[in-house]
Formats: sequence, C-alpha cells, structure tokens
Amino acid sequence: MADNPIYQNLGQLGQHTAQPQSPEEAELERVPNPHAGELYLTRFVAPEFTSLCPVTGQPDFAHLVIDYAPGDWLVESKSLKLYLTSFRNHGAFHEECTVSIGKKIFDFTEAKWLRISGYWYPRGGIPIDVFWQSGEVPAGLYVPDTGVASYRGRG
Repeated sequence: MADNPIYQNLGQLGQHTAQPQSPEEAELERVPNPHAGELYLTRFVAPEFTSLCPVTGQPDFAHLVIDYAPGDWLVESKSLKLYLTSFRNHGAFHEECTVSIGKKIFDFTEAKWLRISGYWYPRGGIPIDVFWQSGEVPAGLYVPDTGVASYRGRG
C-alpha cells in the first residue's frame, strides 16, 4: 500500500496516530473514489458518539448515522473515526455537533449528497434528534431507513 501513490498523502492510515483533542485539531483525509462515476450510498454509523454540554461540561451521547453519495473522493475511515472522537472533550450543543460534522464531511469530500442523523440520548428527560442533509436526494439513489428507533423511554 505504501508504494501506491494514491495513499502517499495519507498521514494517519497505517500509522500510530495521536488522538486529536478537538475537532479543530482533527484532520480528515480522503482517497480517490474508484467508482466515481457510479451513484451509490456509503453509510457510517457511530453508535457511541460523545461530546460535552457547553454549559455544564457533562457528557452527551449520540448515535450518529452518516449517509453519503460519494463523488470523486471517499472520506478515509480512520481519519473519520479520529475526527468523531475528537468531540469527546468538545463543548457544543447537539445541533452544532451534528450539523457541523455533516457540513464538514460534505464539503471536504465534495460528495454528491450527504445526510446525517443524530439521535441524542436524553439528559434532563428530553432526547434531541438532529437531522441535516445537503439537498434533495439524487434521483435513483437508494437511501435505506437509518434503522434507529425513536426514543421510547420506559414505555
């Protein structure tokens, strides 16, 4: 893999990489899409996403589902994992975390389309679910349900 020029600009894949301490410090990486001319969906699921409440400093937890239709680039998954875990010490409201993650991946990969679904676990008795997408679903793109049930509490 190291001899392939496609991967020479990747600084994290196959390397020991320190955990970034903030989203600003985290570095997403991308690789060329070998099926750039095809319309297809890629899904990343982060069922244990963590950030901090910007007011109380208490941990907030979410189940994120990121669906995107790649264009010429794919987000490299190790860099995505490091980026997502960089929120562990980051104080931001649920809406800020969810939307900023979606926008950053969409812009960075120059995706054809992206949707992020943030299912936040309740604190103070209220779950907050946050959804963002880059625009209309491209015609012909198969987009399955996220598979995450709405919060039902003890009901």
